[in-house]
Amino acid sequence: QLQLVDSGGGLVQPGGSLRLSCTASASGLTLDWYAIGWFRQAPGKEREGVSCISSSDDNTVYADSVKGRFTVSRDNAKNTVYLQMNSLKPEDTGVYYCAADPDLYCSGNFLAADFASWGQGTQVTVSS
Repeated sequence: QLQLVDSGGGLVQPGGSLRLSCTASASGLTLDWYAIGWFRQAPGKEREGVSCISSSDDNTVYADSVKGRFTVSRDNAKNTVYLQMNSLKPEDTGVYYCAADPDLYCSGNFLAADFASWGQGTQVTVSS
């Protein structure tokens, strides 16, 4: 089973940037075969979808709250999916998770229940 490792979180001031990474923990598993979703969960709130990138054509979907600020991309040579986060706001604070599914096509709403494999999460804190 695919196991994911997400990383790159940290403390950043409002308006700053971070880049999160999602990789496979075991060799031989190619993330390009999977749709990758990014989710976040703030204290006391439900996990929400942030972005999704399909495996077949790299179609991307973003939550309205991050459109124009976040960008999801793949680097197949490094077997890594990135979430570039710019113009960060305090409301972007939370634990960010990457998730993978071999069958999902990213379009419209995407749910946590759609994904079979998850990373352990990385904390993002936006604060002055």
